Amino acid sequence: MADSVSLFTSIGLSEQKAKETGKNEALSNTLRDAIIQAQNVSGPELDRSMGTLLYTMASRLKDTKRLAFLSENIGRRRITTELQLAAALDFVKNHHPQDPIAQRDFETACGVGVVITPEQIENAVEAVIQKHKEQLLKERYRYNMGLLMGEARAGLKWADGKIIKNEVDIQVLHLLGPKTEADLEKKPKVQKTKAPDSDVKMKKEEEVNGEVKTEAKSLMEQLRGEALKFHKPGENYKTEGYVVTPNTMDLLKKHLDITGGQIRTRFPPEPNGILHIGHAKAINFNFGYAKANSGICFLRYDDTNPEKEEEKYFTGIKNMVEWLGYEPHAITHASDNFQQLYDLAVDLIHRGHAYVCHQRGEELKGHNVPPSPWRERPLEESLVLFDRMRRGLFAEGEATLRMKMLMEDGKMDPVAYRIKYTVHHRTGDAWCIYPTYDYTHCLCDSIENITHSLCTKEFQARRSSYFWLCNVLDVYCPVQWEYGRLNLTYTVVSKRKIIRLVETGVVRDWDDPRLFTLTALRRRGFPAKAINAFCARVGVTVAQVTMEPHLLESFVRDDLNESAPRVMAVLEPLRVTITNLPLDAKAEVSVPDFPANEARGSHLVPFTRTIYIEHTDFREVTEKGYKRLTPDQPVGLRHAGYVISVQKVIKDAQGKVVELEVKCSSSTDTAEKPKAFIHWVSLPLECEVRLYEPLFLHKNPEDPSEVPMGFLSDINPNSLQVITSAFVDRSVKRAAVFDKFQFERVGYFSMDPDSTADKLVFNRTVTLKEDPGKM
Repeated sequence: MADSVSLFTSIGLSEQKAKETGKNEALSNTLRDAIIQAQNVSGPELDRSMGTLLYTMASRLKDTKRLAFLSENIGRRRITTELQLAAALDFVKNHHPQDPIAQRDFETACGVGVVITPEQIENAVEAVIQKHKEQLLKERYRYNMGLLMGEARAGLKWADGKIIKNEVDIQVLHLLGPKTEADLEKKPKVQKTKAPDSDVKMKKEEEVNGEVKTEAKSLMEQLRGEALKFHKPGENYKTEGYVVTPNTMDLLKKHLDITGGQIRTRFPPEPNGILHIGHAKAINFNFGYAKANSGICFLRYDDTNPEKEEEKYFTGIKNMVEWLGYEPHAITHASDNFQQLYDLAVDLIHRGHAYVCHQRGEELKGHNVPPSPWRERPLEESLVLFDRMRRGLFAEGEATLRMKMLMEDGKMDPVAYRIKYTVHHRTGDAWCIYPTYDYTHCLCDSIENITHSLCTKEFQARRSSYFWLCNVLDVYCPVQWEYGRLNLTYTVVSKRKIIRLVETGVVRDWDDPRLFTLTALRRRGFPAKAINAFCARVGVTVAQVTMEPHLLESFVRDDLNESAPRVMAVLEPLRVTITNLPLDAKAEVSVPDFPANEARGSHLVPFTRTIYIEHTDFREVTEKGYKRLTPDQPVGLRHAGYVISVQKVIKDAQGKVVELEVKCSSSTDTAEKPKAFIHWVSLPLECEVRLYEPLFLHKNPEDPSEVPMGFLSDINPNSLQVITSAFVDRSVKRAAVFDKFQFERVGYFSMDPDSTADKLVFNRTVTLKEDPGKM
């Protein structure tokens, strides 16, 4: 360490920076080698500028096979600026690792030997100043000087940026003179005019996606964040951390021959539970990225745990993928490859990279696992024992096949195969040994020629094992890319925890609308388009994202406002008799499905002597700010063209108001316009309405600091309210399950699968506006 510090300070690093570098073993070794290589051609004394270039190169270089080449070019002073170094790094990155570098091509690409004189800089800047002189004189120092700098530099690629900037400053000062008080005043803000709705929508899409796109495209078609760094098919070796072997380029060539350079992704869920909102992001990312690049995406079931897999999960996963609007290129299963995976495991033993172990499962848990005493057993012995495992000659837990490698998280020799005497959903009892995720996933990706293996951040610790296994078996190696999970507050998405909620009766099943599984969100009435739009807005980043449910709900409102027709319903009915209408009076009132655009259609509702209004739309005493019906304050009836005035209030024995007698008059004949128009129903259908609130009381029910007694102690007792006798207008009678409506002035609702011909059931999807008092 001390020797490294003195070596690093000798090239100009501060003592503190040298010590920090020494603590980073990989960087320290690379920099030390770079310095030695440069000293071999330049001599033992390296100046500060050369040391800076070596440090920058060592910290940015991905493929250390090019270290000697670049160090030598820095040592010989062919590369002398940061600009040249950046070009040099790009050059070697885009050069096949196994191919020799042509020095002349390299020097041309990096501007080696190019000299830019002060006169050239002066002339170039002068030409730019003359070109923009009129605008400069008009805007003076408010003009964007960066434009001048950029334009001047475009013709002087290898010039020092600082010298160009100084020349721009001098010539601008010569043209305009010193800054005046007017130049120093702040530029007045320009009031932006409000754009039409269509423009606003497009602007939102630009902000989400980074560029203009049409509505016909998928919301994930223009990905941002980490997706911008993705490699092109066949250029896997350009990815940081990718391991290049002597066979890599041949394998990539064969891969391109098979795929034709097409993007290939996969969505690989385990069929042992229902998908949740976090999976929606993964579905959008995998399918969306493929679609955006004219590629294909597989739906691949990771079915290697037969004791937890059921048909309903296979079906449910496929349904949810299709519900979100995606069609898999093919539906595949890890079990499709069981024989090939087994053959590869035999090959792995032959190559000396796997062995049969007899340590028990409890001994292998955690990160301080004792080394296996069977690690160095002879290959032949492991081959015989693995065959015996395959033929069912060991008990469960008596033997495993382990891979000889160290994972990034410190886990030693992960298990590749274990024994399970469980009938498999697809293969029956053909196998009694099943591969693990660590063994299966990368090999299935390889078999399917996946180009981009997209997974959440927790799998980053498996990246090294992913590359290692493909490479030691000499098979095509895809690239694993990690991104941050999407989490929501006030919920749990863990399969184990949802099962506990179901078993304890807190929720009915996986599709209970208070959960954030995709089946639950569909049942509650969340449109698939709104979920996709939410995922697109969240974007793709490395960092884990935790969002509030109301942010998702805002996308739901935006969608339903455009797609859900309006109907009238009352949740707490109050009978109203219009005394100045005949007993048999009956008319039909036309109600627009979308009041903002009546051309989209309408429906008819009956209007009779008896109507029903919301109980909360009447008060016996007029209070300040209350604009609805009172004995001395009439109201209008929406769409009916009438105003009603209270004549008599009828109460039951407990003093509760149960009926109103009113008189009606035409709203066109009323001298004073009523303060409010309320909704109503007549000859309605009785229905059940379910109102939902967050399932948990705290934002993070799984956090012991917030909920010390565990998530089951945090259940919101008011998370579900059932109204058994609400009234809705008859126009919804022929509605189908999952049809969505806006109950005017009440909220957005969706028809529940529990509905029958005798009684409809509606779930409140979201309220009309976000409740400011919401948790």
